[in-house]
Amino acid sequence: MDSNIEQPEKPLISKGIDGFFKDIFNIVLFIGRIFKEAFKRPVEIREVIRQCYQVGYKSLALITMTGFITGLVFTKQSRPSLSEFGATSWLPSLIAIAVIRALAPLVTALICAGKVGSSIGAELASMRVTEQIDAMEVSAINPFKFLVTTRVMATTISIPILVGYTGLVGLLGSFLDIHLNEQTSFTSFFQEAFKNIYFLDFITTGVKAVVFGFTIGVVSCYQGYHATQGTQGVGKAANISVVISMFLIFIEEIFIVQIANSIR
Repeated sequence: MDSNIEQPEKPLISKGIDGFFKDIFNIVLFIGRIFKEAFKRPVEIREVIRQCYQVGYKSLALITMTGFITGLVFTKQSRPSLSEFGATSWLPSLIAIAVIRALAPLVTALICAGKVGSSIGAELASMRVTEQIDAMEVSAINPFKFLVTTRVMATTISIPILVGYTGLVGLLGSFLDIHLNEQTSFTSFFQEAFKNIYFLDFITTGVKAVVFGFTIGVVSCYQGYHATQGTQGVGKAANISVVISMFLIFIEEIFIVQIANSIR
């Protein structure tokens, strides 16, 4: 038999499916390595703290403005509907349920996916294409632990804190609008707000925040750490990090809400 006979090319669909499952396998290995490095000594505490500062404190101004406006606008939009039924007294409870159960974790995660995810993806991608990561390996430094594990830990720790802060700021924005229109006191507002909030709501929001933070860290680090195509790959890594992170956040939101509702 002639060994020079050309083998037929795989169809594009087959190549796409192979590539998809290959990416899934590589991501699973990537996540497994993150957990392995996270519990291996030495722990890069200083770098984790520095990344928490970058993720948390540097996002505080944007989170504050967005959270406050979210609570304020949602209250203004909800008032006309409740006024038709003479139920404006339900506003604090309605806003608290919406903010704590859904808006705070979702808004925070989407903002961090855009700001933090793109920053991490671009930073690691630039280090990859300029061979700084290769230089760290030659210098006997574990670049995966120092660059990837610390950033994933930082997003997983910082974003739940930011979610709690967003919820508080959102409720303050809602209180301002309600106080100006109904003259509701600060104490009365928060008593009504938390009347229908239960322990499961806080647990669900906390789980969402941790999962969203971990997702943003893993996706952005994976895209940046495996960047190719030179400087063009830096922009591509940043863009894909944001898009995939946001897509996964919505998918995770659906699953977590479904599980919480079945428990409730």
